[in-house]
Amino acid sequence: MRIEAYTQVQQLYKTKKPAKTQSAKNTSFSDRLQISNIGRDMQIAKSAVAGSGDIREDVTAPIKARMQAGTYEVNTESFADKLLQRYEEMR
Repeated sequence: MRIEAYTQVQQLYKTKKPAKTQSAKNTSFSDRLQISNIGRDMQIAKSAVAGSGDIREDVTAPIKARMQAGTYEVNTESFADKLLQRYEEMR
């Protein structure tokens, strides 16, 4: 390929280097974040759950004490009824 042919094609299509864009001066950009009321409620609920413990000691402590003392008994009929009831609810 001849170099002259390239310049002739360039002149034919009038291709030039793209002009530099002027940088915007004295412009300021700021980001803004808005959280909806539902989002705020979710954040409050999430922080409340994170602050609470996984185990409710007020419920489990008496049961643990009865288990250690050997006085904790489970009503098997009641347990089976509740188990079947939950199974029916899940179907």
